[in-house]
Amino acid sequence: MSEKLTKNERRERAREQARLAREAEKRREKRGRFLLQGGIVLGVLAILAVVALILTQTMKPAGPGPENMASGGVVFTKDLKVVETPALQSGEDREAPEVDRKQLPLDVTTYVDYMCPACGAFEQQYGTMLENYVGSGDVNLQVYPLNFLDSASLGTKYSTRAANLFSCVVEQQPDVAFKLHNTLLSADVQPAERTAGLTDDQLLEQAEAAGAELTTELRQCVKDVRFGSFIAANYKAVSENGVQGLAKGAQLFDSNGTELQPAGEPQRLVSTPTVIVNGQQWNQARDGDLESYLLKVKSEVEKSAAKADSADASGDSADEGESE
Repeated sequence: MSEKLTKNERRERAREQARLAREAEKRREKRGRFLLQGGIVLGVLAILAVVALILTQTMKPAGPGPENMASGGVVFTKDLKVVETPALQSGEDREAPEVDRKQLPLDVTTYVDYMCPACGAFEQQYGTMLENYVGSGDVNLQVYPLNFLDSASLGTKYSTRAANLFSCVVEQQPDVAFKLHNTLLSADVQPAERTAGLTDDQLLEQAEAAGAELTTELRQCVKDVRFGSFIAANYKAVSENGVQGLAKGAQLFDSNGTELQPAGEPQRLVSTPTVIVNGQQWNQARDGDLESYLLKVKSEVEKSAAKADSADASGDSADEGESE
């Protein structure tokens, strides 16, 4: 049998139930505010983490570069071997390779963008010839990769990605780097301007076709575009500060290809391929066929070296005569 409450008791019970309901509602509101505030904090932290990642990537120094490319380019010497150099560290300046132009081998540098159609045409015309001259030891060839045509690949930055692949191979598997360079500029592989170019997987396929082993390290180097900043700095160096390693007083052609850049000023790279032979720019319109030009310069070096040797021999004979 239920207890019968008085009117006052019923009123007090109703008030207590109302109080408890209000307190429960306050607790729910407090939990809601806490969860909302916690969600906002977590959201802000997530945004800050993304911003920090972006800043880290964009402000990351352009280094270190790949091993064997301290000048910005890689030098191929006799038997197509790569000249070993330490990696260019962050803050270090690119320096032209040391050369002795009074004797062979000739030093030749080509500045290339792997999407540049003129670079492809140059390689297809002269690549085999240069391979023979380098292989025999008559020429040391420096290949200097650039990315000035990144904007011509529909946002994929193909020039950077192809040059990065080349740099990864130069560092990790240098014995196949020359073949890869030739392959990337071949008619069957080089993409046309205003196309997306090869994907990373397709680039790796070309590396494998050139003889590279698709190691985890190589795949990661390509995936990370590890030397993208290095390649960008390559272009900045030659287009703003000027080409290094030129002969004293040498002048490069301007962007029209008809007039020389002002003497006494930095000689800036304005087009690709730009080809430098023993410190002087080779210009087909002025100098003719590249192989003929190489043979001409080679002959001049040999005659100069023979003359110097003859002078030294005469000096030695005179010294011997005086001592008798």
